[in-house]
Amino acid sequence: MDTEKKLKETELQTEEIKKNLKENSDNNTSAEEQKTVNETENETTAEEKTPEEIIKELEAQIADLQKAMLYKVAEFENYRKRTIKEKADLILNGGKKVMEALLPVADDLERAEANIEKSNEVEALKEGLQLVFQKFTKTLESLGLKKIDAMGQDFSTDFHEAVAFVPGSDENKGKVIDCIQNGYTLNNQVIRYAKVAVGQ
Repeated sequence: MDTEKKLKETELQTEEIKKNLKENSDNNTSAEEQKTVNETENETTAEEKTPEEIIKELEAQIADLQKAMLYKVAEFENYRKRTIKEKADLILNGGKKVMEALLPVADDLERAEANIEKSNEVEALKEGLQLVFQKFTKTLESLGLKKIDAMGQDFSTDFHEAVAFVPGSDENKGKVIDCIQNGYTLNNQVIRYAKVAVGQ
């Protein structure tokens, strides 16, 4: 119904244009202008289509758009499911890299524990334990974990948590005098603030 109404309006507008053009051509138009008007009329007549043809074309366009929309919906649904699965896998196996990196340190600790039972040499055990600790520290650093350097630094709420205030000299005022618990950053983001005593 709307299509037929629009077609009728278009036809009325076309007729009105034709009428205006004829009036203009009658009012002293040149031969060239008359020729242009006639060509325009012929083109308009050739381009006119029946309502059934226009409806068929519009229905074909609608069908194509519906098909394209269904493809996009299916594609988005697949993307959504894939993203959810990847996120779940990441949550489940996020610590895998850390665990794999720490396994050699765990092996060294097992060997150290076995040697403690067998050996009575305190210095050798102490040296072995220090080597394991150094390896452990380097492994953590390779994973992006770094200890916050607190001692003697200016107190900063970005890295430190004050648990005590200690009276001191002017030199130590506002500086970290003692580190009670080490703080750490992971890839330059604080994951634990250093608990410190600050000079007053």
